[in-house]
Amino acid sequence: MDTMRSRASSGSPYEGSVGFSRAVRVGQHIAVSGTAPINADGHVSRDPAQQARRCWEIALGALAELGGTPEDVIRTRHYITDNDDIDAVSTVHGEIFGAIRPASTMVRVAGLVDDRWRVEVELEAIVTSG
Repeated sequence: MDTMRSRASSGSPYEGSVGFSRAVRVGQHIAVSGTAPINADGHVSRDPAQQARRCWEIALGALAELGGTPEDVIRTRHYITDNDDIDAVSTVHGEIFGAIRPASTMVRVAGLVDDRWRVEVELEAIVTSG
């Protein structure tokens, strides 16, 4: 395995069969895959703000596992299924990234893989310390 490349796993049963990692770090760059709002017990809140918080908790956990911090984040993406959720999802993003202000995109999609999911997120970071 290339020592410049490291991975974080979410434990998803699909990582092997689909061929993906929760996050990958190459050098200073970290990319975190699309992250859904699934709690450890499989429960998914119906509340879009809670879903966004859970997505970011998982994504930022993977970032930390690979040595990154929220301050290293340079880009975020949100995929939402309902325009009525924009304010709730945006507010959570602002709570986390308000002072950091990464480049960010929000896209409304027809649906996500699981009908319970109202939001999915991903991020990119460049680690500049350590």
